[in-house]
Amino acid sequence: MNKLSRKILSGSIFDNLILCLLVIILIIPIVSILFVALSADENIWPHLISTVLPDYVLTTMLILMGVSFLTFLIGTGLAWIITIYEFPFRKIFEWLCLLPLAMPTYIIAYSYGELLDYTGVVQSSLRQIFGWQTIQDYWFPNIFSTGGGIILMSFVLYPYVFLTARAAFMRQSTTLIEASRTLGFSFNQSFTRIALPIARPGIVIGLILVMMECMNEFAAFEYFGINSLTVGVYVTWLEKGNLEGATQITLCIFLLIGFFIFLERKMRRNRSFSFKDTRLSNSRRLTLSKKGGYTFFIICLIPVLIGFVLPSWLLLSFVIDRLNEIQFSNFVTLFFNSFILSAISSLIALIVALYLVISSSSSNNIITKAAISISRLGYAFPGIILALGVIIVLSLIDKIIDHTSLLLFGSLSSIVISGGLIGVFYAYISRFLTVSYGTIDAGFSTLNSNLVDASRILGMGKYETLKKVQIPIIKPAIIMAILLVFIDTMKELPATLILRPFNFDTLATNVYTYASLSDIQNAALPSLTIVIAGLLPVILINRELTRS
Repeated sequence: MNKLSRKILSGSIFDNLILCLLVIILIIPIVSILFVALSADENIWPHLISTVLPDYVLTTMLILMGVSFLTFLIGTGLAWIITIYEFPFRKIFEWLCLLPLAMPTYIIAYSYGELLDYTGVVQSSLRQIFGWQTIQDYWFPNIFSTGGGIILMSFVLYPYVFLTARAAFMRQSTTLIEASRTLGFSFNQSFTRIALPIARPGIVIGLILVMMECMNEFAAFEYFGINSLTVGVYVTWLEKGNLEGATQITLCIFLLIGFFIFLERKMRRNRSFSFKDTRLSNSRRLTLSKKGGYTFFIICLIPVLIGFVLPSWLLLSFVIDRLNEIQFSNFVTLFFNSFILSAISSLIALIVALYLVISSSSSNNIITKAAISISRLGYAFPGIILALGVIIVLSLIDKIIDHTSLLLFGSLSSIVISGGLIGVFYAYISRFLTVSYGTIDAGFSTLNSNLVDASRILGMGKYETLKKVQIPIIKPAIIMAILLVFIDTMKELPATLILRPFNFDTLATNVYTYASLSDIQNAALPSLTIVIAGLLPVILINRELTRS
């Protein structure tokens, strides 16, 4: 073995090659979509612009603005109330306000669609109480509309803003608030003029997460009849059979995502949001009168009721009503399929995230850090888009295998990669790697660098140090990373729905199948299972936030 070969196998060149290969694998679905969209033989842009594209774009922008505005009001308001004021059951609301995180958006859409529909419990009860006979006898808001979708999405997505805003408020200095109080400002004025501007970076991060979730949503919008861009991709690709048109619609989503990221960075440029005082704003809370305390209690209770309690109650009532009709063997199969997919995906994401975090922390190379940042772009793109990119990549691999087999053996290969579970895992890892990476990176940031240096002095290699020193210390972060990816993959619908093999269902796809047939009752048990599974990470997130 020559000197160059030994250097490649044992040195940083080998690590860089692995890193580059990993980045290519993770980013190639997105690149493939761009390639197909820009190299399509038929230019259908004029047709898209003259027909469906303006409606898709305008509807998506309306949803993003509406949901962002409402989640800002709800999430920031709740965060400020719980951080600053003392009122009955405040400590309980610290974690109750997070419960909607466990409720997938498509499940809350199906639940309220069933609850508020013409034949649902609410309207049926109103007709019975007031003696109304037909829909012409009374007016009732239409839940199956863009406005209905915006309101429901806001009540299930506000915890993203609540989390980041509360974390920002908890870390703010009391000196600034106290100084404003001595100048005659009320707590509300201190909030709008001091606390809110300082907390803006955290709030903006929460709003960007909300917008990403809105961009990713497909099933809820389809159920409500809302023509968003993601629904447009699905309809153009799978219903109209126009792959090039679907990829060209995704370009609009790319532009929107890029615009939001650019806007957030532009807003933070040359602005300082730091402070040196270490006293936290939650060290002294404002005690309210009895009336004010119960007013804030009701304000905090309403989002929890709408975003979690009512839909959970409805699902539970359906399960109880149809307990004797449930096919438990089928349910066990669905749960097992979801569990296996989620468990394997979370472990793979953990391994990849550990490798990327170690590579980033041990290297000052700008190219390495840029490559790692690029590898985590998948989370910014909706599941349906990643599914489209994965299909393009795996279909190309299938063609290469067939062509190679035909040349070597004179017959086509029986191997079909695009129709198996590989595509599902591929999409999961590409999309949720960022979740695992962020959690692991946060865990590594708490490590004392002296421990790593001491282990290296004692002769331990990089991976031995990881195994014996770093992993035992960051064990809570590892557990959190596994749980977060596990729940995200269990809830993921668009990628699973499109990439799963034939006759292979999960809890999420089973919910979608019944909901598409307007049979919400039979979708109740798998829906409730997904919700219950999502509660554990919510509890752990609140515990970590409070502890920190």
